[in-house]
Amino acid sequence: MADFWRRLREALLSPQIDSDELDEALRQARARQPLPVLWLLGKAQAGKTSIIRALTGSEAAEIGNGFQPCTRTAQFYDFPAEAPLVRFLDTRGLGEVAYDPNEDIHYCESQAHLVLGVMKAADVRQDAVFEVLRAVRRRHPRWPVLIAQTGLHELYSPAQDHVLPYPYDREPLPPQVARDLARALFEQRKRLGTLPGSAPVKWVPVDLTQPEDGWEPVNYGLEAFWSAAEGASTLRLRGMLWGDAGVRDIYARAAHPHVVGHAVAAAGVGALPLVDLVGVPAVQAKLLHAVANLYGQTWDGRAVSEFLGLLGAGVGAGYVARLLGREVVKLIPGWGQTVGAVWGATASGATTYALGKAAGHYFAVRGQGGPVDSKALRRVYAEALTTGSSLLGSPPEDRLP
Repeated sequence: MADFWRRLREALLSPQIDSDELDEALRQARARQPLPVLWLLGKAQAGKTSIIRALTGSEAAEIGNGFQPCTRTAQFYDFPAEAPLVRFLDTRGLGEVAYDPNEDIHYCESQAHLVLGVMKAADVRQDAVFEVLRAVRRRHPRWPVLIAQTGLHELYSPAQDHVLPYPYDREPLPPQVARDLARALFEQRKRLGTLPGSAPVKWVPVDLTQPEDGWEPVNYGLEAFWSAAEGASTLRLRGMLWGDAGVRDIYARAAHPHVVGHAVAAAGVGALPLVDLVGVPAVQAKLLHAVANLYGQTWDGRAVSEFLGLLGAGVGAGYVARLLGREVVKLIPGWGQTVGAVWGATASGATTYALGKAAGHYFAVRGQGGPVDSKALRRVYAEALTTGSSLLGSPPEDRLP
């Protein structure tokens, strides 16, 4: 038993796997289940970065430093960076002279899950955006389109604040909405007209600002945006990125997408024969280090020993049983690529999710200076194991038709 605990501590602190080998396993896993992609179409300064910031909770500077080029006129941003859940594609050339969208459209045809147009409400010159949206829908008439109309406060009347409750999901707009703003919102929709194809086109006015800008709430219209996005796609991104709407703790909210991202990565690695014997613990170790860092603490030998001791032998034995049991199933001829792979993916992902949530609870209590109750920690783990199985057991539909 002592040797068992020693091996488990080592696996979750510093797993014995070459980084190149782990990267290759993650690459194979990602090839089996590519990232969901949101394709943002909009002119410079339209508010695309503000939308990414509001959806992910990342700082604008972090987003700006995280973009990577993928075509001559487009770039992508993966979130979270170390175990991504979603990829944002930003077309940079819109509105520039001689911009040809065909290369970007071709790239996005195998990538996009949701097309997101972004345009400032005060900018009526959106012909470049409109033309690309028309070209996309002529080629893919069943792709849903969501259009965010941003910067609403630029057209407010003097001394006007955001209209509450949010009024832009009604027609006609109530008289509290500034006349110039109402006219601009309507004019943009009129100029675009009806897009080719039968898929829906949803318009959502939003005003996504920073606290220092002085507008409250800072993410005005974000709830309406989430509702429209969920109505237009099957990605379940809100649950992936934000988790339970009742979670108000800033640390738990920040940790959630990292937990889910690593759980998804572990699920992908867990479907690969034999790799997860070392690959899954390596992903889990990366997650536990990341969660500790988010809570301003250290995942070291002392923390590992205390955490595993509080979880108890039952949890540890169950962890090893799932790890070894799915490997046996995956090696049975005829089952390895079906039942074993599904078992390995779900078990790996759910266990990783549960460890991450339990670690968040552990670090939160420890950060407050109080003792960590073992029964409460095991309850968090058990509940998260069930939630993780549900969250990762039935993936959303594949790409856009």
